[in-house]
Amino acid sequence: MTLPTTRFGRTGLTVSRLALGTMTFGLQTDEATSQQILDKAVYSGIDFIDTADVYPLGGDLATAGRTEEIIGRWLRAAPGRRRGLVLATKAVGRVGPRAWDQGASRRHLLDAIDASLARLQTDYVDLYQLHSDDPHTPIDETLEALDVIVKSGRARYVGVSNFQAWRIAKALGRAELLRTAKFVSVQPRYSLLFREIERELLPLAAEEGLAVIPYNPLAGGRLTGKHQPGTAPTEGTRFTLGKAAALYQGRYWSDRYFGTVQALQALAAEAGVPLATLAVAWVLAQPQITAPLLGASRPEQLDATLAAASYHIDAALLQRLDETTREYRHGDAAR
Repeated sequence: MTLPTTRFGRTGLTVSRLALGTMTFGLQTDEATSQQILDKAVYSGIDFIDTADVYPLGGDLATAGRTEEIIGRWLRAAPGRRRGLVLATKAVGRVGPRAWDQGASRRHLLDAIDASLARLQTDYVDLYQLHSDDPHTPIDETLEALDVIVKSGRARYVGVSNFQAWRIAKALGRAELLRTAKFVSVQPRYSLLFREIERELLPLAAEEGLAVIPYNPLAGGRLTGKHQPGTAPTEGTRFTLGKAAALYQGRYWSDRYFGTVQALQALAAEAGVPLATLAVAWVLAQPQITAPLLGASRPEQLDATLAAASYHIDAALLQRLDETTREYRHGDAAR
């Protein structure tokens, strides 16, 4: 099976229009199931896989790195598989007990990339990302460390996740002045239930030619429609998963979101598609988006989201989706 492809921002790299996120691997999803998800994604045409050194989601220091290890064993099991994939990982989160086992310092990043490559059983990653901003490390130090990583061949490109637009703009300016590797991508949270990045981040990405690879296009599973109002969070989902439970409940578990999801379900039913398909197709329809990250805890969960690549939303439905979720462009102040 093939998927549409697109250029990765202003780089010469081309990737599939859908990517696979792997933060469920190793806690929410066991290794055998994780490898089945990887197999299905690749068979379906996905050639872009994203992970991070702190995964799995909801874990602790004892589990940090487990997701990369699962992917590494999967890559090693089939010689030649690595060459057919664009592989991305991230660093900055805490991965050990020492004070420098986190952050964007030169010390940590140079340690972290080597540790990730060992777990992934590869010589390089295509994209190395800062998982979040580190306000305690001068941006010049971070940029110079990332430049060392790129020039050594351990990463082909560098990007960021969970950064504010002004910080990205500053980093791009400093990288140009220092003549270091520049960020080529951003990985923000984005969905019909979280549209704040449309105000500043997406315009910046368009201006600077940054690839945009959003995570949570289904809002942690809320946009599957499986969660019902008046009930407790379903066991085995991100809303009950270890340290992640409070985060996801805080993001999406309120009457406000239940009401919006019900309205979106009605639109999906009218269009004759699963809500998950419609939600991912809406993200794909936004002109600045490169490749949304699809998550799954079982292989069959990919069916509805993979279908988004071939589903066209007409202008009238796009307008209705925009009107239904426009309030989520404004952030907490509108709540």
